[in-house]
Amino acid sequence: MSSKLKLYNTLTNKKEEFKAINPSHITMYVCGPTVYDFAHVGNARPVVVFDTLAKLLRHGYGKVTYARNITDIDDKIIAAAANGNIAEITEKFARHYEEDMSALNAKKPDIVPKATDYLDEMIVLISDLIAKGYAYEANDHVLFQVSKMDDYGELSGRKVEDLLAGARVDIAGYKREAS
Repeated sequence: MSSKLKLYNTLTNKKEEFKAINPSHITMYVCGPTVYDFAHVGNARPVVVFDTLAKLLRHGYGKVTYARNITDIDDKIIAAAANGNIAEITEKFARHYEEDMSALNAKKPDIVPKATDYLDEMIVLISDLIAKGYAYEANDHVLFQVSKMDDYGELSGRKVEDLLAGARVDIAGYKREAS
């Protein structure tokens, strides 16, 4: 890339020059939607931002592999499917999502993995986190033991003890920690 690309680094709180790990092949992974309802502007913003970044990187570096997941199973999806079929609901809303993002002139990512395609790997990872004490089971949930992570909150600039418990949602009684 002839001119230097600078991106905001949340960890350092400043713009920094982008330094590719492998300049001959850039890879980027972006969190995608949970498909239980129609997309809204909050879903569209990251699509437009990261589509623009992918296009810029392709222009400057050539080969870019861009992945954006689809969460097609979670509590909201299960609740939405109470009177229907989970696969039908998620396929319908994933299709609408892609149509809406295409209408914004956003290119579909190179890879669009679905959460349900990786359940076995998730189970292994979760089991490992529980075995190492970084997660625990309570009331049919698996929760992170955030106090085990010394740097928890580093990206947000907040410490666990400073977080306001229950500010956004009610705290579940089975949780060991408020966060």
